[in-house]
Amino acid sequence: MPTDLLFAVFNSAHRVMKAEYVLKKAGITILLIPAPRAFSTDCGLAIRFDDTFYDAVTQILTAETVPPDTIYRKVSDAHYEVIWNRSNGTTQSAADGAEKLICRD
Repeated sequence: MPTDLLFAVFNSAHRVMKAEYVLKKAGITILLIPAPRAFSTDCGLAIRFDDTFYDAVTQILTAETVPPDTIYRKVSDAHYEVIWNRSNGTTQSAADGAEKLICRD
C-alpha cells in the first residue's frame, strides 16, 4: 500500500531549519522543499515526509518546541487537506478522517 505524502509548514525559516535538524538527527526520512503555492507560509519552505512518520514527527517537533503551524496531506497534484493545525489544536492520526479543507493553487 503506497504511503501518503505529508507536508509540515512553519512560520519562519529558522523554525523549519531547526525542525529539519531535529528530525534528521532522530533518523526520520524527510525532505526540505519549497512550499507548494497552495500553502500559506511565511518562510516559503516545507518539510515533506511519508505518513508512516506522522506520529514520530509530531511527537519529536512538539518535544523540541518547534511544532509546525500546519500539516497537510497531498490529495492530488494541486489539492491538499489539513490534517493538523496548531492554531486550533486539531490533532488527528494521518489515517483518521482529516478536516475536509482543501487548498487549491
